[in-house]
Amino acid sequence: MSARLALSIDDRRLFADGQGFGEAGAYERLTGRVRFLADPSGAGHPRIVDLDKAPRTADGMVEYAADFCLLKPVEPARGNGRVFFDYGNRGNKRALQFFNDAVGSNSPIAPEHAGNGYLMRRGYTVAWLGWQGDLLPGEGRLLLHAPIATDGDRPITGTVRVEYIVNEPGTLAVPLSGLAPARSYPTVSLDTRKARLTRRLYAGSRREDIPHDRWSFARVDESPSVDGLGRDRAVVPSDGHLHLHDGFETGWIYELIYEARDPAVLGLGHLAVRDFVAFLKHAERDLEGAANPLREGGGRVEKAYAWGRSQTGRCIRDFIHQGFNDDGAGRPVFDGVLPHVAGAGKMWMNHRFAQLTVLPGQEHENHYTPVDRFPFAYARSTDHLTGREDAILKRPATDPLVIHTDSAAEYWHRRASLVVTDTRGRDLPQPETVRVQCWASSQHYASALVARPERGIAANLQNTVATTMLFRANLDALDRWATDGTPPPPSRVPSVAEGTLVPVEDWRASFPAIPGVALPRGPSRLELLDFGPDLDTSGVVTVEPPLVVGEEEYPVLVPAVDADGNDRAGVRAPMVAAPLGTYVGWNLRRPELGHGAMVGITGSYLPLPNTAEERAQTGDPRPAILERYADAEAYAAAIRAAALALVVQGYMLEEDVERAVAAAAGWNPARHTVRLPGSRR
Repeated sequence: MSARLALSIDDRRLFADGQGFGEAGAYERLTGRVRFLADPSGAGHPRIVDLDKAPRTADGMVEYAADFCLLKPVEPARGNGRVFFDYGNRGNKRALQFFNDAVGSNSPIAPEHAGNGYLMRRGYTVAWLGWQGDLLPGEGRLLLHAPIATDGDRPITGTVRVEYIVNEPGTLAVPLSGLAPARSYPTVSLDTRKARLTRRLYAGSRREDIPHDRWSFARVDESPSVDGLGRDRAVVPSDGHLHLHDGFETGWIYELIYEARDPAVLGLGHLAVRDFVAFLKHAERDLEGAANPLREGGGRVEKAYAWGRSQTGRCIRDFIHQGFNDDGAGRPVFDGVLPHVAGAGKMWMNHRFAQLTVLPGQEHENHYTPVDRFPFAYARSTDHLTGREDAILKRPATDPLVIHTDSAAEYWHRRASLVVTDTRGRDLPQPETVRVQCWASSQHYASALVARPERGIAANLQNTVATTMLFRANLDALDRWATDGTPPPPSRVPSVAEGTLVPVEDWRASFPAIPGVALPRGPSRLELLDFGPDLDTSGVVTVEPPLVVGEEEYPVLVPAVDADGNDRAGVRAPMVAAPLGTYVGWNLRRPELGHGAMVGITGSYLPLPNTAEERAQTGDPRPAILERYADAEAYAAAIRAAALALVVQGYMLEEDVERAVAAAAGWNPARHTVRLPGSRR
């Protein structure tokens, strides 16, 4: 391996007050920093854009560093010999929220951060590493400290395009990156005449130029006024902020194109993950002679699995596609991976001036980004628009086992149908080493801990379907698959052949006419775009307004629905199999925030009528709740039956049945708006 590392442990303490977790016993938390050395010649690892332009040490290596965290058994020999790597979405630790139903924290240490203890009871070492090199410190985020590329003694410059959508009225300034936690690429010049700022109502609308004298590269500083009345405000020139003199209008898409400088070598994030996990799996000691903490007391690592959701699910797919799952010695880094809600995307990462924090292409938000680009599927296929042939899995010696999961929202917002079809929209058989699941009628973000249905910036209540029990069953299935070859349950996705994956026109014709509910125009389109040089060879993105190549688009299909409007195919969580509403993968923006456009990655919960009388009054075609279930106890019994069926099929663990039934008591008031006798509302 061409890269080397040294591990520095800064803090070590008991986790969850030292409580025991079954055979694994008590856990401890280790935090610190990893110092990496990378060979700029590229020997032993895939090409990393601009690595040859990074500063070097005296011995010719490139040095960089990352934060890390481990949760491990105090006695490693009592663990299961497996590393569970949580990629950490935008630097945030997420695995304990979704696998343990725990209270989320970037500093997990208290009993509430253990949740139901699932990962610990199984004996996993949970590992995190900062991989994202464009994050700023704050809120305990894990950081990758990536070097800045230069052209000798001169800064590297290039054209950058950023979009902004503001949902809070009165906003005057935003970071150039668009998000406070993300580092902005500084502008070369504060002269607005050398940049272009436009706005448009929808992604495909004509761009309206904003005059150069109506905006500036500046930030707005505020403080309490000297007389204690109101606030004082100052506009301060800044090479990292955009100031609009009259403020941003909510819902509109603002687009800035400017000349930026100082790109970080962000592709090192892939190399950091590769070398860190390979070290945990195979090394006895680090570069400076310190012991691998997972080898203490007879500990061993037999397998490593990766899980990522949304941004980090895309990161996993990109990591594999670019060849980083080979540890440099011909061994797989991850034996199995669980990319979740990645849709058809990969990362915009190993490129100059990449933007890792920005949301991927959706109908309204950041529609034109390079994250959804061929290949979309794990299986080999041909892009009929370009003639290119490729696959995400193409290195049999080091490719991992894959269980890829999407919610219904990814079919609407993130072009997930292209994971299971070819580029003409025909069913594409999956490799034997891949399982794909659509979690029917569920939403991109499905928290285990909710208090009540919320709308946020959407017109409808957000989708409340609970799905965290499916994560646990999938990890158990992946471990059996990687350990002894026991195959997991079959893929369960909508398909063209079965009539359950359809064009939006067919979906619209079968969706029930629910009173007062507007429907989306369709799923997020995917045009063939020209971003300049080939991203996968040069790594340099020309990010002027992207050019749509031709009139033909990739077909994006959506799940067909039943009479209630719920998805027919896929893994139906208990709440979908025994519904109290219609749960869909789309939602619409409120009129003042982009009327008619979808809210990215968000779904809807459309409550069923409570009674037959209410149904008749409103003209709702869906049977009422009391026409389906005699009372709250009957509803809970239906949830139990649905959960038990999933246990038999292998998509749910038996231990989660009673959790689902308990949540259903009193018409599941944390996730529904039912108003009936026996309801807690």
